[in-house]
Amino acid sequence: MHILEIWRGSPAFYLSSIFVLGLLVGSFLNVVILRLPVMLKRRWRSECEGFLAEEQPLASNSAAVDAPFNLVTPRSRCPHCGHAISAWENIPVISYMALGGKCRSCKTPISMRYPIIELLSAVLVTLTAWRFGVSIEALGAILLTWVLLALTFIDLDHQILPDDITLPFLWLGLIFNLGERYTDLQSAVIGAIAGYLVLWLVYQAFKKITGKEGMGYGDFKLLALFGAWLGWQFLPVIILISSFIGAVIGIGLIVFRGHDRTLPIPFGPYLAIAGWIALLWGNDLIRLYFDFVGLSV
Repeated sequence: MHILEIWRGSPAFYLSSIFVLGLLVGSFLNVVILRLPVMLKRRWRSECEGFLAEEQPLASNSAAVDAPFNLVTPRSRCPHCGHAISAWENIPVISYMALGGKCRSCKTPISMRYPIIELLSAVLVTLTAWRFGVSIEALGAILLTWVLLALTFIDLDHQILPDDITLPFLWLGLIFNLGERYTDLQSAVIGAIAGYLVLWLVYQAFKKITGKEGMGYGDFKLLALFGAWLGWQFLPVIILISSFIGAVIGIGLIVFRGHDRTLPIPFGPYLAIAGWIALLWGNDLIRLYFDFVGLSV
């Protein structure tokens, strides 16, 4: 029997399968979040050196810099003692618990963030699969969920939203909507254009008034991505939700943790959260709003 037929016949098995898959992909997302920014910085350095067309002295660890470094190579190691992580030490969540949250070799504590990301991946894609059922829409939404999770933590760590992730998935959203999976193609194209321009105009106005940059170009592209997937109609919902979440978290950081108001707080995670909520429940939220104001949709 075809796996899709099995999944359709057994929702519990379907969701369980997606949960396990989410754990496995979450482990890979940890690698992406850790390594992709390093790969980008190395590439940018190489491009700058080539542009300047001059020799620059390499640091003492030049061999390490020039060694292959990507999402597959080198093998994962403990950053403290260099212990190579074996397959059984890399089982999502379970290995972390079995090792007591410490490196098997040097006993240095391992960050809780690794199993948290794995669990987040599993829970979020399971919710997504439950929402969309066994369908092409579920496949696209699950892929987008993983991308948003990676972008969120990369932006939190480095305040960048890599084009290497954002732009391909913007185009993928348009490809999905060739078949009107989430919206019609016209709305998707307008959404991609409007998503970029809305935040770009806000950025330009803020810069003109304050002389400061209020957000980065990655934020424009991320909102354009959501426009390409969901259509221009969802952009106000995403902006409203992300602004609300950002305001609540920002005020909380200042009041309860003494966050310096002059230090930037990345906006990408708020956009990612809002976009994911709109992906799953956007229509319900819009309907709820119109019911609240007494209008029909």
